[in-house]
Amino acid sequence: MKNAFNQNDTAQFIQRVEKLSSTSQPNFGKMDVATMLAHCNVTYEKIYDNIHPKSNALKKLLLKMFVKNVVVS
Repeated sequence: MKNAFNQNDTAQFIQRVEKLSSTSQPNFGKMDVATMLAHCNVTYEKIYDNIHPKSNALKKLLLKMFVKNVVVS
């Protein structure tokens, strides 16, 4: 499994991203390049840019009770 904290793996990730173009076809799934890159960027934005609102306690509880089991299993 590749690790984003390994310098060689990170270089490979960067090379793969640099090869993408607007006409690139997905290997699996339905996302186009712009959607995929936006999806990958959300984690960065949550940590560093703080532009996504944090969940309140009730929302966290509901997600944990109902959604987590579906996603994990």
